[in-house]
Amino acid sequence: MAFKISDLDDTQAPLMEHLIELRGRLVRAVLALGIAFAVCLYFADDIFGILVRPLTESFGPGNGRLVYTQLYGAFFVEIKVALFAAFFVSFPIIANQLWAFVAPGLYAREKRAFLPFLIATPVLFTMGACLAYFVVMPLAFPWFLGFQGNVGGIDAEALPEMGQYLDLVMRFILAFGISFLLPVLLMLLNRAGLVSRDQLVSARKYVIVLVVALAAVVTPPDVISQLVLAVPLLMLFEGSLVLMKITERRDAERRKEEAEAASEADDAKTD
Repeated sequence: MAFKISDLDDTQAPLMEHLIELRGRLVRAVLALGIAFAVCLYFADDIFGILVRPLTESFGPGNGRLVYTQLYGAFFVEIKVALFAAFFVSFPIIANQLWAFVAPGLYAREKRAFLPFLIATPVLFTMGACLAYFVVMPLAFPWFLGFQGNVGGIDAEALPEMGQYLDLVMRFILAFGISFLLPVLLMLLNRAGLVSRDQLVSARKYVIVLVVALAAVVTPPDVISQLVLAVPLLMLFEGSLVLMKITERRDAERRKEEAEAASEADDAKTD
């Protein structure tokens, strides 16, 4: 049986019914986030252990330690870890509820156009987060720890604070994950008619400067980390241009076919 995307719903639900449906879907999304938070809070130590692994490997076996300067610091770190992980765990359900609310108001063609973006968003975000965790942080943390030693006649030792370390890791993951959504943003702007491929091609040199500047701001001040972010972003930008060329050509062929079909229909009516 072939998969079929239906067109607009025939029913014309009043505003109150839409608001009731929105409330129900928001409740489901919040419940999913709450359940995921409870589960992640139980495993908060294990999750934080995964997040702290790049720092542990940078210190070396048996070296280094994390400290917290407030009595409630470790507790709030576990809360933030659980909430951070819960959002990723519950995101498929939240996205499904959002899609279920929006989809009935879209035409079949609009649904087919929007679905790839809905699928590509978590995939690209995960790619960016993995790049930050597996490549950038293992490169950046040894560089940070390299400032330890004798400075002006006094020993300098790195004693990372738990909350600050968690904030740093979350910034890395979110920054790289969101940066990798560049193709989704460009394709949406293109599909909405706000930006054309020709405009992006002509602005390529400015995009390169912006990408390099973004990489310099997001990553640590070393060239390797900046290149690790800048090069994939530029590749994603070029890939977006290729996709735009394909979609624009496909749209042009579809409009041509529709025009020919309309012309044939007019000729048939005239005969």
